Amino acid sequence: MNVYMSLVDDAGLFPPTSLHMEEALARNKRDLERGNPVLTHRFICPASRLDRLRAKPYRPRRIGLVVDTSKLPSFDDLPVDLVEVSLPEHTTVESLAAELDLPSGVRLFVEIVPPKAMSMSVDVPDGVGLKVRCGGLTADAFPPVEHLATFIRFCVEHDVSFKATAGLHHAVRHFDPSLGVDRHGFLNLVLAVCETVEGRDPVPVLRTTDAAHLVRMAVSVPEDTAKQARRLLVSYGSCCTSTPLHDLRALGLIKEAS
Repeated sequence: MNVYMSLVDDAGLFPPTSLHMEEALARNKRDLERGNPVLTHRFICPASRLDRLRAKPYRPRRIGLVVDTSKLPSFDDLPVDLVEVSLPEHTTVESLAAELDLPSGVRLFVEIVPPKAMSMSVDVPDGVGLKVRCGGLTADAFPPVEHLATFIRFCVEHDVSFKATAGLHHAVRHFDPSLGVDRHGFLNLVLAVCETVEGRDPVPVLRTTDAAHLVRMAVSVPEDTAKQARRLLVSYGSCCTSTPLHDLRALGLIKEAS
């Protein structure tokens, strides 16, 4: 199993790409027709824009719903397979899950700030996952390596699945001069989960900018480790679905499209 297969959700509606609904759906359709196995083809949509999506003739194969409204709208007519929501202050993951009471087959992922996992006070019910933000439009939106590592350890130790969002534009960690910050790499993240599954410290692989080293690691991950790591790291959202494919091809980890 390649650790980066079925990894990338389609978050084209979100910044910095911020496509219009028509453009985002058209790209999702093209990606689905091309069928690259790195992409999940899951269309990430804010709850506030569901009506716009419903008005279009094309329906994505599956939809991830990001709750940005005060009340979760009905989505019985849509192929929603997961719901993402931020954890309100003074609310527990357990109480939030009970309040939302999602239909069977729809998974809940609750976004928390990575340091919250340090307190060990995050009680995650069975079947509920977490969501971690790996960056954003400002430098302070990028969590330090140590915080991200703590989050990963928490999820591995407590057998909690998670999704990642924002900031993971490229495969390998690199410096972004426009923000003055090091951006986390999605390949770094996946391999950090593998390292943690095998009982090693995830910090070194999260911190490295050595692309050749990451490639060597990626091609040597044992099958059982890859399966366990990807059961935990469900996917991450990318506003540009072509960039992850370009990076993996450049690193020699996937082949050029025929």
